[in-house]
Amino acid sequence: MIDFRSDTVTRPSDEMRDAARDAAVGDDVYADDPTVNELEARAADLAGFEDALYVPSGTMGNQIAIRTHTDRGQELLCDEQAHVYKWELGGIPQLSQVQPRILDCGDRCVPTPEQVREGYVEEDLHRPGTGLLCLENTHNSRGGVAVPKAHLDEAAEAAHDLDVPVHLDGARFLNACVALDVAPEEMTESVDSVMFCLSKGLGAPVGSVLAGSAEFIQRARRTRKLFGGAMRQAGMIAAPGLLALENVDRLGEDHANAARLAEGLNGIEGLSAPVPDTNIVMVDSEAAGLTGEELSAACKDADVSFSAFGEYTCRLCTHLDVDEDDVDEALDRIESVVAEA
Repeated sequence: MIDFRSDTVTRPSDEMRDAARDAAVGDDVYADDPTVNELEARAADLAGFEDALYVPSGTMGNQIAIRTHTDRGQELLCDEQAHVYKWELGGIPQLSQVQPRILDCGDRCVPTPEQVREGYVEEDLHRPGTGLLCLENTHNSRGGVAVPKAHLDEAAEAAHDLDVPVHLDGARFLNACVALDVAPEEMTESVDSVMFCLSKGLGAPVGSVLAGSAEFIQRARRTRKLFGGAMRQAGMIAAPGLLALENVDRLGEDHANAARLAEGLNGIEGLSAPVPDTNIVMVDSEAAGLTGEELSAACKDADVSFSAFGEYTCRLCTHLDVDEDDVDEALDRIESVVAEA
């Protein structure tokens, strides 16, 4: 099986398995786990913040950030296709009692300053007020778009002018940094917090990091405890995360393989796939007469796995467990499937 379902399907390397076995550990709830402490310090430095918090998942990291930044009843601004709104099981109202106010950000992926100002609600006797702006980079549902730093900065500046904090869902923000050749600490300089995943393109088996000011992370640590995310001898899973931080530069290989995959899909009659910014390829199969579900099911039978992402759209992610040969072999199999449909 050649698996393009997500970059979360990567298997830990032998070095990561060895690191997990040999990790120095302690009770992280008491801040006694040296491996977790090292991971948090290195991740904070990488992202350009004072402190960081190791969490089990990206969804938990985002939801901790939302709960920590906001007060109950406030509103949150985000794109209508944002992961925090669309793919996190309604966590915003369930966990933080915050109401999303969604914006159509289109191909820009983040709101314009005008949209931020128009979406902002001032607190008064009748209205709860806007408590947070959530941005996303790369943007998952819009095809792994690497959002230019200038667009993030413009949206964040508009929010800050209104005294609204800004959280960046940066599950794959290091992919954006590599694609745009922007240092991570520069990409985040206009936001108040960032979450990024170790378990996607970086290849760790589990875990994400939430970074922000020391005061914010102190409060976020309490929220993590509330959400059930406080862990004990977590150094065993943090140690592979330390090695994952060394995989940032190789993300460009995934981007190159995604471009190769998109170009090959475009060469198959009936399929259309824009060349992506990063490692997420969106392919349209309407001209082939196949729905996304039909194409993905038929290709799975041919040992190529990916996900339907719309009526006639599928998503394919490249990652460190697929190489050029896998891409070429997958294209041959997909072409055969489409020809036989």
